[in-house]
Amino acid sequence: MNTLNLRIESKTERLSYVREFVSDAAKKFGFDDESIGKIALAVDEACTNIIKHAYGFSPQHNIDIKIVTNKEIFEIIIRHQGKLFDPKLVKTPDLKDYIDHPRRGGLGIHLMRLLMDQVEYKILPNNKCEVHLLKKLQVGK
Repeated sequence: MNTLNLRIESKTERLSYVREFVSDAAKKFGFDDESIGKIALAVDEACTNIIKHAYGFSPQHNIDIKIVTNKEIFEIIIRHQGKLFDPKLVKTPDLKDYIDHPRRGGLGIHLMRLLMDQVEYKILPNNKCEVHLLKKLQVGK
């Protein structure tokens, strides 16, 4: 098992650094360019949601990103101490309605679930929250 860690301030301008960190790790792990793009987008969405919703754009907080790899499993764990969130309360969006009535935002969780093999939210002690994004390496494809 290998582990990489990154801590960023909760600022949207730090997201490019996160995408680069995750993309480099995914490439070294063996993912193709399409999968790397999907992983980076899912992580970007998760971090954007934390910055926007958990921290309310307040830049004096941190987001911790850990990448854990084990054989064919590539897992990104994103931890914050902002406002807690229950993803079960988010309904699957009606994409036809979304297209008919365009608006900004609201698809992040849906997008993460489409891009990754598994998305899980964990509430930890001391008001900490983790988002787990998991992608399996398809060997022999």
